[in-house]
Amino acid sequence: MKFKDILNLYKNLKRQYGNEAYKHISNLLKEVKLIHKRDWEISPTPNKDHEQSWRAFKGKNLEKLILHIIKDQVESLGLKIVEGNTLERKNSKNLSEELSKVKRNLLIHYGEFGSHLPDVDLIIYSPEDCKVIAVISSKVTLRERIAQTGYWKIKLSQDLVTRNIKVVFITLDEDGTLSIRKPAKKGRAIAEVDIDRSYVMNDIEIEESNKVKKFDKFIDDLKSFVN
Repeated sequence: MKFKDILNLYKNLKRQYGNEAYKHISNLLKEVKLIHKRDWEISPTPNKDHEQSWRAFKGKNLEKLILHIIKDQVESLGLKIVEGNTLERKNSKNLSEELSKVKRNLLIHYGEFGSHLPDVDLIIYSPEDCKVIAVISSKVTLRERIAQTGYWKIKLSQDLVTRNIKVVFITLDEDGTLSIRKPAKKGRAIAEVDIDRSYVMNDIEIEESNKVKKFDKFIDDLKSFVN
């Protein structure tokens, strides 16, 4: 199954639910999993069972779907968005001048151990000065990834060049970790204290705060980041 097939399923959701299509992505992925398993059984991934193969496939395609959903709105603000892997994979000499500058503006310095990019899925930046506005990590469930995202926020805040970059976490939160503000589960506590914003893409009611919100608030917050 290819991403274009998933995109067609999402477009069906969009026609049916309009701006609330994001609430139904978990159900979309359940449908995709059945197709993925059928394909996998025809041609199994070496040294992996189906669940392992599915988890990798699901995470990668959730990232692509989020990029598809927000790209036009991000660009309507005069910004650009790029996948983190694009900067990570390529040596700076193989990047365009613009992306090379973006990469330099995102590097975290570890002294004698070199400079490294944070592990993020998407990067939003201003093409005028290549300043990074926000970085996005995405995950189906929180597990250890939200703690990693909190770590990157702390590291970015320690340098004058990167301290104003907003760190964003987008999740389907299928285990409901972010639903209740108090008493907070560990993931919600990290989201409230160590991350700039977390957005939930599902149809479950959540106790929103300034830091944890439904996904439909993302673009309005991005506008405030720019301003």
